[in-house]
Amino acid sequence: MSALLDIRDLSAGYGSLRVLHEINMTVARGERLAIVGLNGHGKTTLFRAITHLVGWQRGSIRLDGVEIGGARSLGEGRRTPGIVRLGVAMTPQGDAIFPGLTVRQHLDCGAWSRRAWRERARRRELIFELFPPLRKLETTTVGTLSGGERRMVSVGRALMTEARLYLVDEPSLGLAPSISQRVVAALREIDVADGAMIVAEQNVSLLDGEVDRMIGMHAGRLRGDVGHVELG
Repeated sequence: MSALLDIRDLSAGYGSLRVLHEINMTVARGERLAIVGLNGHGKTTLFRAITHLVGWQRGSIRLDGVEIGGARSLGEGRRTPGIVRLGVAMTPQGDAIFPGLTVRQHLDCGAWSRRAWRERARRRELIFELFPPLRKLETTTVGTLSGGERRMVSVGRALMTEARLYLVDEPSLGLAPSISQRVVAALREIDVADGAMIVAEQNVSLLDGEVDRMIGMHAGRLRGDVGHVELG
């Protein structure tokens, strides 16, 4: 199966700090891939490099054959809208929410394209099928929800768009084990079709059997395809 995402010799960082060191990886169409490792070792920076949200980077990142990487210095975020339009959706680490919006309003924020906006009611219904607790909370302000409910809203917002590549950063962070399992199970139910999904996570056992492949990351370097990962 051909690669949807192809990364070659990617290095990236912030200011004078180099976080990623010559990353090489490919993600096939239809694949669910996990990047696993302890916090602070570069998983989030990898996602931020793909979406042009780091201070500097060099190397190639190709999405479906289109170059979205290259050498960059400063000006982070300037190319992000164009990358999003190409079909990249990211669920950030933690509670990346607008506290004053309702669940419905929050989800609708993700339907940014014309087609997604026209189909927002149908797309919301799909989110409610994935995360049944949100159905009764549709008119509730997100700032009053529990941590697990906010994470469901955050993931649901990313799913409202027409994405080809989903980047999900630390879905279990700060959640009880039962809620983490529910979120990961919902991610498994998402039909990526000929797109792909990358999940960054430090809880390896949580993803066991839920992804097609796991790659370890330590000190900004990939450690190859793994079945079980030593995080230390």
